[in-house]
Order: sequence, then structure tokens, then C-alpha cells
Amino acid sequence: MITSDEIIAIGKFNKPHGISGEISATINTLTDVLNNCSCIVCDIDGIFVPFFIKALRNKSQETFLLSIDDINSDEEAAILVNKDIYVKRSEYYEVIEDEDRIPLDFFMNFNAIVNEINGKIVDIDDSTANVLFVIETTDGKSILIPAVEEFITDFDSKERTIKMEVPDELLNL
Repeated sequence: MITSDEIIAIGKFNKPHGISGEISATINTLTDVLNNCSCIVCDIDGIFVPFFIKALRNKSQETFLLSIDDINSDEEAAILVNKDIYVKRSEYYEVIEDEDRIPLDFFMNFNAIVNEINGKIVDIDDSTANVLFVIETTDGKSILIPAVEEFITDFDSKERTIKMEVPDELLNL
């Protein structure tokens, strides 16, 4: 049985495309994640169900047309409309870690050690040009740390931890 801890959201199904079961999907991660995953996962009536991609083609930069095993008509594809698409977290990390540029959502829910402060990344604030990690500390405070490579000293995707060194002035804002 697949649990929510084992998966990560990468997109959403749109609508069926044609009559042979193909369905469009908006994917908000690297195409390599789809190309290298063993399956995609959807929540069907509260159960995470694996689906196996038979064929994949680009429609635009973020939109893809997927053919899925055992889905052969637009009626069958309709059960996936507006469903979130997940992949196994371990497979996602494998692909992302091989990339030169890691998307910031990769670090969501990571345990964070900023200087000597422990916390957890609970959000990514991208409402301005300066993207920030929102970190909830173990004592219940929130701190905002610029999400820049220069501050990240180490991370471990298996342990889901990130270490950062930032100027002390940033912690006192």
C-alpha cells in the first residue's frame, strides 16, 4: 500500500484528449522525473493507486499527453480529471539530485538547521523576486531565510535535512 509519506506531487491531470484514453496533464517538475519513474500515483477514493505510463508526449512546455496502461477510452480517462499526480518520493529525489539546478519545492518539509537553530521548512515564499524559505523553529517561531545556494552548506535527501549558514543579522529581522 502506498502512503502519503512515500509520494510527492508533480502535477495535475486536465481532461481527456481524443477517444483512445489519452489524457492531458500539467506537470510542474522536470520532464526527466516522468521519464524515469516506475509509475505515477493518484488518490482514487482515498487510496493512492499506481498507474503505469504507456506513452508520453509534449503538448507544450508544461503540458503533456499521457497514455496509461488499461485506460483505453475517454470515459475511462475521465476518472483522472482534476486529480493530482504524484510520483514516488525516492524516484523523484534520484532524478532531481542528478540535475544541476534543484527546484526549491524539493526542500519542502525538510528539517532545517540554520546556524544553530533547528526547524522545518514549511513553505516557500515566492511572492517577491527574493524567494524565501519559511522555517518554523522548534520553539514555534517562524524565520525567513533567502533560498539561495550560497547559504546552503549541505543537504541529505534520504534524511530530509538541509544545513544553512546565514549572517546572524538575517535571523534578527
